[in-house]
Amino acid sequence: MRTLLACLLALLSAAAATQYPSRPVRIICPFPAGGSTDLVARGLAQGLTEVLGQPVVVENRLGGDGVIAAAATLQAPADGHTLFMATNTAMMQVPLMKKQPPYDPVKDFAPVSLVGRYNFLLVTSPSLPAKSMSEFLAYAKANPGKINFATYSSASWLAYAQVKNAAGVDILRVPYKGEIPSVQDVLGGSIHAVFATPASALPHIQSGRLNVLATTLPQRWPTLPDVPTTVQAGMPPITVEFFAALFAPAGTPADVTHRLSKEVNAWLAKPGVREQVDRNGIAVAGSTPEELGAFVKTQLGAWAKGFKEAGIEPE
Repeated sequence: MRTLLACLLALLSAAAATQYPSRPVRIICPFPAGGSTDLVARGLAQGLTEVLGQPVVVENRLGGDGVIAAAATLQAPADGHTLFMATNTAMMQVPLMKKQPPYDPVKDFAPVSLVGRYNFLLVTSPSLPAKSMSEFLAYAKANPGKINFATYSSASWLAYAQVKNAAGVDILRVPYKGEIPSVQDVLGGSIHAVFATPASALPHIQSGRLNVLATTLPQRWPTLPDVPTTVQAGMPPITVEFFAALFAPAGTPADVTHRLSKEVNAWLAKPGVREQVDRNGIAVAGSTPEELGAFVKTQLGAWAKGFKEAGIEPE
């Protein structure tokens, strides 16, 4: 009887996957239209529209560090017609930094595919006598407490803390409410360093107004091939990762998530897509649902440890 029931369930699942999608699919994005994550989501939506036979549209749901977008995803049927373009903010910061988390990133979501890793550049003011990571750390050790480092988010705070703790240097953290003001003050020389996104830093790097010491990506960034990774620059690896990934509500049939994962990875492998995504400061990195699920669990541990070491307490 159990064997017969299992066979029936398998047939029903296969039938659902064959019929999928039966209506338009929406990708809920927690960022405003025109931003880097939104642009990648829209490119992916166009690619999926071409292969799924149904329109795939992006719906922007802003607010709450991704909580509003996550809630909209979890309120939808678990059938693959509603997907969540999530980042480390929604999947790491929110669950770990709230005393009463609104959701569990492992239990409440079905992983589909990693999409890419965000690129952050360690940039410094030309007023600082350091043109490389080794010179930066040597100067910091010779001048304890005299280098200030801007942070504007929990992710930038965590990256700063990992450099500070791993190198054993006394660097003063200066909190900002946004990335652009922090970069402006590095340009002005009142702040010495910051981890910045390519969108805000690249024009100033290319004009020579900012020095760039390293990238947080696992490999060198093709746009700036001479810039080393933090590891290549002589630092221990930054264990937390900054990523974008696609999720569905928990309970979405495995055949559906695997088909979606296959199509996402096929889109990422298309000629020109890597360059398109790279321009938005995201390095392409696809995965299977199982690989993304394991990645989320590993990163939750890394982020929890990082927050604790940085002294960042849940609110």
